[in-house]
Amino acid sequence: MEGLGRLFDVSIGSVPTDAVAGAITGKRVSLKNADACTILVVTTGASTDITDVDLQQHTASTGGTTADLDIIDHYYYKSETTLDGDETWTRATQTAASEITNVGAASEELLLAIEVNATQLSDGYSYISLDIPDLGTNGTRHCAVLYLLHELRAPRKPANLIAPLS
Repeated sequence: MEGLGRLFDVSIGSVPTDAVAGAITGKRVSLKNADACTILVVTTGASTDITDVDLQQHTASTGGTTADLDIIDHYYYKSETTLDGDETWTRATQTAASEITNVGAASEELLLAIEVNATQLSDGYSYISLDIPDLGTNGTRHCAVLYLLHELRAPRKPANLIAPLS
């Protein structure tokens, strides 16, 4: 049996974009139909700037009210000159905040994982997004964000999944 639709769904947070050229505003995803979301950030490029991210919560798929989601007290990452599958996860801890600053190492590729549970959102909020601020002016740092929705409330065939923005 396939995992897509039964165990998880996937939505784009941002397509690969150079975060040194300017900030990246993440697309929103709904947690109405999933109990949790693992946010994956992938970065590549030759830059001396280190990756930062900012987790937001929203009351609507567009517009509405936006607020910091100050829940990140730990996250996981892999960082290496070239990510090639031989890396292990590093667990990092911090005081709960919506931001992670200076994750990984400059000029290394990065895979960052952040867990968000739907119960962590404030009352009235059902959507999340991950923004990447302007990382500076040194070289390039291409960043992409994927939302892996899991603990689906209504597992279905992939073609019958509810759109992740709904």
